[in-house]
Amino acid sequence: MTGNRQLLVDALARAKQRNRAAFIAYMTAGFPTTDYGIAAIQAMLGSGADIVEVGLPHSDPIIDGPVIAAAASIALGGGTRIADVIRTVREAYQVTGKPVLVMSYWNPIDRYGPERFASELAGAGGAGCILPDLPVQESARWRESADRHDLATVFVAAPSTTDERLRELTAAGTGFIYASSLMGVTGARETVSASASALVQRIRAVTDLPVCVGIGISTPAQVAEVAGFPDGVIVGAALVKAVRDAPDAVAGIVKAAELTVELSQATRRPRR
Repeated sequence: MTGNRQLLVDALARAKQRNRAAFIAYMTAGFPTTDYGIAAIQAMLGSGADIVEVGLPHSDPIIDGPVIAAAASIALGGGTRIADVIRTVREAYQVTGKPVLVMSYWNPIDRYGPERFASELAGAGGAGCILPDLPVQESARWRESADRHDLATVFVAAPSTTDERLRELTAAGTGFIYASSLMGVTGARETVSASASALVQRIRAVTDLPVCVGIGISTPAQVAEVAGFPDGVIVGAALVKAVRDAPDAVAGIVKAAELTVELSQATRRPRR
């Protein structure tokens, strides 16, 4: 099986044709367990998510706030390994046929072997990887493996990213560009930073790749506020928190699905 990079491109284009931003949901693999995590991801994809990010749990999640960091700690404490992440991707894709990305720091993939990881991810039907801490200048080895297996490589741009760096990461990236709505770690915020719109405009000045905005977006109102200018809106911590705060794992799956319905409906843009 080859990767599903085109499936990712098509999902973003289809949302645009329907006058809405694509809704991209995140969940940490292995949280609260591998089986329940898979069920939650399948439920979100069945409840309006166009694309899902499967988080590869890491012991030092430098851009993740306390909610996702705690989920990663629980997953690692439960024995979650890369094989479980690949299984999560496979079962999410096989049941829904929708694009599934892995969100990972570079160190676990580097240690596992980029070619091995890319091969297994593509074999599971994965669409690609988001690599927030991999410098573009050091990404050639990964990108060669990703291209060989038809996987997207998504880089993250922040409001502080210089124009020169934006040109570099947009030239190297595929699938879409992940625009961080603010400086700092993931997690809910009271308001959405105004810098997100400016960053999207700067990215679009140097590339035709779709641009998706994430980090700090957690409520339907915030999704609706943002959805007018990017190609996709990403929500992570709020969905992880819905699972965490539920009285049991089954209730957590239901809560994540219900929140996904609300968040995905908020991506519709008003008709002009």
